[in-house]
Amino acid sequence: MKKILFAASEGVPFIKTGGLADVVGSLPKCIDKRYFDVRVILPKYTCMKQAMKDKLEYITHFYMDFNWKNVYVGILGANVDGIQYYFIDNESYFGGFKPYGDNALYEIEKYAYFSKAVLSALPLIGFQPDLIHCHDWQTGLIPVYLKERFHGGEFFAGMKSVITIHNLKFQGKWDPRTVQSITGLPEYYFTADKLEAYKDANLLKGGLVFADAITTVSDTYAQEIKTPFYGEGLDGLLRARSGDLRGIVNGIDYEEFNPETDPYIVKPYNAVNFRKEKGKNKKALQQELGLEQDEKKMMIGVVSRLTDQKGFDLIAYVMDELCRDGIQLVVLGTGEERYENMFRHFAWKYPEKVSANIFYSEELSHKIYASCDAFLMPSLFEPCGLSQLMSLRYGTVPIVRETGGLKDTVEPYNQYESTGTGFSFANYNAHEMLAAVRYAEQIYYDKKREWNKIVDRAMAADFSWHVSASKYQEMYDWLIG
Repeated sequence: MKKILFAASEGVPFIKTGGLADVVGSLPKCIDKRYFDVRVILPKYTCMKQAMKDKLEYITHFYMDFNWKNVYVGILGANVDGIQYYFIDNESYFGGFKPYGDNALYEIEKYAYFSKAVLSALPLIGFQPDLIHCHDWQTGLIPVYLKERFHGGEFFAGMKSVITIHNLKFQGKWDPRTVQSITGLPEYYFTADKLEAYKDANLLKGGLVFADAITTVSDTYAQEIKTPFYGEGLDGLLRARSGDLRGIVNGIDYEEFNPETDPYIVKPYNAVNFRKEKGKNKKALQQELGLEQDEKKMMIGVVSRLTDQKGFDLIAYVMDELCRDGIQLVVLGTGEERYENMFRHFAWKYPEKVSANIFYSEELSHKIYASCDAFLMPSLFEPCGLSQLMSLRYGTVPIVRETGGLKDTVEPYNQYESTGTGFSFANYNAHEMLAAVRYAEQIYYDKKREWNKIVDRAMAADFSWHVSASKYQEMYDWLIG
């Protein structure tokens, strides 16, 4: 039995701010229990829901030398859905109303503490993993500490580490002297071949240098991050380690996102009866949002953080042109003020056509996936992306830019071969995006049978976690031997 420990800063069902939590919550459940014992370790945030806190049981506590002090480390445990979770407890680090704060230096101290506490806790919880699977910069110091102070002694001998990059943009950077003081790492770790990058200490870089393997969340993104445009300053290192770098696309939970059993939607449907039933969800949503009620009107959905990364400057540029087409646009999300206000403006200008929902609601997101005909995702970069996987599952045709995971998961429609599960465009250009949207409109209105075949193929695509889990298992086997 091979033992794997997932270490991450968030995980469903305990705490979630983004897609990382879905991966940490879903992937361990799909790894084959006959061969792997997978457990998860997370920080115990005080902002976790009370119902989840009630599941935690005290295991032990100890004091650890950290940042020139003797610091408390509590360990709690819970077993949920057959997975054993552990939690590192220290209220001075994990207090507050949300998991992440705005003070970059404090975040670095907090996750340096977490990384060291994870390794220090292992002998006390009686779990000796063969491999620690780290996620993003918050756990970047685990592979470093594992090679630096924990490699001696029997318990840690031969223990391997993998780091997964969910988004290379976030790296955990601060000046080397301060980070050295906090982490207690020797000075020679802060050189250009280890933790230093462009005069900063960089926690993610530490993880990328010292981990035994690196993964990221799609094949295309794994290639893209080796180039200067996508590499966020680390492309040279990623090229140097390209033999140890692989892309494995994320999955989604097919139980949670299932149009046949979704509790949030008005009319359940499946791949057989969507032609009759899917439109009923659209009418209900049009009514709920105060849009013109017309089942035949093409409805395009957007569920996203409203940021530059997601391509909203492209949408802003052609929004007026888009609103003159025979479509409706439903937007859900929060983010940069200029995009929030842009959508509010167009909802005011075209109240029959545009619905701007500048908040987040799990329920409304499901309704949008189930009710819309198409889903727009024109990202500048997208390591994996989950929204397009959800829209495929609900037979809502994605319109995407060919980058990262979007390129790997959405096959562009080919009218001559009658293949494809969506529409795509290559260059980061507003009118190229508009052309892709209008091509989709044309097929929707003029070739309905072709459109329905695209929906058939979209709903038949399998992006459940089981496919990805088998690829992770292969990698674990390769590393542990």
